[in-house]
Amino acid sequence: MVQTSTPDDQESSTAFSKRTDKSHSRFRKKVENLLETADIRINGHRPWDIRVHNQALYSRLIAKGSLGLGESYMEGWWDCDRLDQFFHRILQAGLNAGISTPGEFFDVLKSKFVNLQKPSRAFQVGQKHYDIGNNLFQHMLDKGLNYSCGYWKTATTLDDAQEAKLDLICRKMDLQPGMRVLDIGCGWGGAARFMAERYQVEVVGIVVSEEQAKFAGELCRGLPVEIRLQDYRSLRETFDCIFSIGMFEHVGHKNYRTFFQVVERCLKENGLFLLHTIGSKRSVTRTDPWLSRYIFPNSMLPSARQISDGLEGLFVLEDWHNFGTDYDTTLMHWYRNFHANWDAIKEDYDETFYRAWSYYLLSCAGSFRARHNQLWQIVLSPRGVAGGYQSVR
Repeated sequence: MVQTSTPDDQESSTAFSKRTDKSHSRFRKKVENLLETADIRINGHRPWDIRVHNQALYSRLIAKGSLGLGESYMEGWWDCDRLDQFFHRILQAGLNAGISTPGEFFDVLKSKFVNLQKPSRAFQVGQKHYDIGNNLFQHMLDKGLNYSCGYWKTATTLDDAQEAKLDLICRKMDLQPGMRVLDIGCGWGGAARFMAERYQVEVVGIVVSEEQAKFAGELCRGLPVEIRLQDYRSLRETFDCIFSIGMFEHVGHKNYRTFFQVVERCLKENGLFLLHTIGSKRSVTRTDPWLSRYIFPNSMLPSARQISDGLEGLFVLEDWHNFGTDYDTTLMHWYRNFHANWDAIKEDYDETFYRAWSYYLLSCAGSFRARHNQLWQIVLSPRGVAGGYQSVR
């Protein structure tokens, strides 16, 4: 039997459609007003304007905030020619401040009362981010696979900027041949190899990613470098110098004090510790919900106050160097490499992954361009450098 709609059904459907259109219109106006403060237009023609493909986007943004913004981009609900410029304007206008949703409220509560980076969870970020395929990172990063901010003071290429960063770190720690050095969060072993080859030191590198550990072991084969799959809290030995590049963002506010206590325990009395980390201008207890769910689980950015509280009474602060705008340049190079090499790696991923990683790299570039995030290199000593520390730039 063929069923046909009745006049009442049609009337009900029309009424529902009108209510839906009215709802979309109301939420669109709210989003338009917000974006207007950052000079961003819906369906505009400038590189930073957005093109909306699904009218349900507006209610989703109001309900889910930054998580909804990222997820809807992944699903193709909207596009933008220059996401880096879009986020630069969003953050420069302060649109991220004061906007919260019920989900974000409970995320904040969870981060305050639960240690998201406790030892039993330490290897999660390795499994969910760093183990997703060395081929991806080989096509995106520099030849040394340095997954952290380069130093662009005199560099013109990504390879040069990463080598300049590593050399800067070595000079800041005053590395001398024969020293025994600890690399907390050694990644794919690029820094360990650089120091062993250029400065003739012995390096122990620890990491929580199995894929990184395997790759680093092969990269450093034949050099005085030992790579371990190990959480920093289990360290019980001493070193002449210690450094950590891009790992502190995974430590978490409940563990900052423990981290610095471990470093103090393992560092010789006359040694130096260098911390290379992204920094936040505000003290927070969690990261952006979209980044946490899809890119870096259990991560968060430290503030200057949180770092200072963590090291108080343990170290003398010798030097604090901020070159956060260099991360904008670094991230744009990573994105160009990722985009240019997508055809070589796409058989292992899908279009959603491509959109997620484009969103990740370009939104982060915009955040550093807006000076929303910083990049710090901090030099610490247990007792203070005799005669004073000479800053290196």
